Amino acid sequence: MTKPLLELKWALVFALATLGWLLVERVFGLHSARIELHATLTILYAIPATAVYVLALRDKRKSLGGAMTYLQGLVSGAWITLFVTLLNPLTQTVALMVVTPAFLENMAAYSVSSGALSLAEAESYFSLGNYIKQGLAASPVMGAVTTAIVAAFLRTRPTADDAGPEA
Repeated sequence: MTKPLLELKWALVFALATLGWLLVERVFGLHSARIELHATLTILYAIPATAVYVLALRDKRKSLGGAMTYLQGLVSGAWITLFVTLLNPLTQTVALMVVTPAFLENMAAYSVSSGALSLAEAESYFSLGNYIKQGLAASPVMGAVTTAIVAAFLRTRPTADDAGPEA
């Protein structure tokens, strides 16, 4: 078995894409002045997240000589997902302490002012520790689903030469 260096590279790309997306959200005010739109618009991150998996599995297929089975795609995506999950605490910490340090406080205040949560609930929910826990729980699930779908589209069909000798 080869070392999953290609998958580690793409997990790092995924982490950087995440931080870039959060910076864009911050610039467009989704972490402050337009925070009420955050929950609705942040779902659009699925597009660049999926794009990273597509690019990663295309890269994997290329590294395999242009042919990749569904299982090879699944294994590669599983490695990427594992690395993304392991990087998640660091990614969340950088995001919430450097990229957008007021986000948690702003979300807590918005949740209280909109009547969605009490102050105690908001302070508990909108914390770095809770966001790390959520990321550790969600990353493997979302990565597995994304991998399963992307690998199905990027697999190559076996050729007659791959089938072996005819009986």
